[in-house]
Amino acid sequence: MREELERLLGEDIEDVMERQRTTFDALAGSKSSSIILFGAGGLGRRTLDGLRYHGVEPKAFVDRNPATWGTQIEGIPVLSPADASEQYGKSATFVVSIWGGLGTDRMGDRIEYLKSLGCETVLSFAPLYWKYPERLLPHYGADLPHHVLEQRAAVLEAFDLWADDASREEYLSQIRWRLHMDFANLADPVHHAIYFPKDLCSLKADETFVDCGAYNGDTIELFLQESEGQFDEIVGFEPDPKNFEDLTAFVATCPSNSRIKLYNAATGAEEGTVRISADGLPSSKIGTGSIEVPALVLDTTISKVTYLKMDIEGSEIETLTGAEGIIRDMQPVLAICCYHRQDDLWKIPLLIHAINPNYRFYLRPHFQEMWDLVCYAIPPARLDTTSIAS
Repeated sequence: MREELERLLGEDIEDVMERQRTTFDALAGSKSSSIILFGAGGLGRRTLDGLRYHGVEPKAFVDRNPATWGTQIEGIPVLSPADASEQYGKSATFVVSIWGGLGTDRMGDRIEYLKSLGCETVLSFAPLYWKYPERLLPHYGADLPHHVLEQRAAVLEAFDLWADDASREEYLSQIRWRLHMDFANLADPVHHAIYFPKDLCSLKADETFVDCGAYNGDTIELFLQESEGQFDEIVGFEPDPKNFEDLTAFVATCPSNSRIKLYNAATGAEEGTVRISADGLPSSKIGTGSIEVPALVLDTTISKVTYLKMDIEGSEIETLTGAEGIIRDMQPVLAICCYHRQDDLWKIPLLIHAINPNYRFYLRPHFQEMWDLVCYAIPPARLDTTSIAS
């Protein structure tokens, strides 16, 4: 597998930059100036905004939701798939602007669906985003491929950290996806509960679980189920005020709420205040927005942790930096999301390893097509060695 990774990373960076500039036009051909966006949700609207920034106006949206047919989004008509195919199937490029963590189908399914209706040229959003990166990229793990090659040494170094073949295979497919947007080769999700891989590590009866990005309590609820209520303490951090309100309401219903402590705060490398784009959604992130919330450093905020989870919309690196003492001295099990930024995939395990080289690393996908990809860093004493195959 390492040889395959070296081959992928061996492409000349100038060739990659040329590929990312020209792929959309090469695939769309004479239809490159006539664009239909398949998917009128969040990604579709984001794509519209980015295209307009570059002076490009899509012809229409197409959506499978009948409630949207005949409406307009910012002046762009929304058509049914059948109508869009009839009007534009032979003359336009259909760009799939559907991609999210809750999807049950895959990019290939969306493309084949449009082709089955008679749409001749159908592409994922990726080559379009490569052509017009300003305003459109980065978007979670999607970014310009040449940035991967700029960090070739780190990408290879991180490969050597993964402790089993499943992790190495997943890492290889994730690198291939970052370089070529090869959705088809991304693995299906694993079956164990997210953040709590029973095949790698069992929960202890005296666990102190720290949840960074506690949202509305969904992970705390899952931890209570997986632990069967056996734990010492739960500490949750959630910066979004609306989410924190829902989180507090949920915790109030828990029989063990006296052992649950909540902070309406972000986490990071330094204490202070941060702005947040608070929208009451799982994707609320710090750095932009009109609401200011406290930012706390884990090393100075919590005195004990045996199990640490982070899903904090791209703030994982900063929060890990603020938890160096904890990682070095307490060696908790770490369940860290690594899909919010292109290079989180290698930077997160490398950072943890630099802080404490005693950890063993595992990579597992929990939703389709890169979403909820988690790096598990487990101290040897917590590994379930009876079920792990290298």
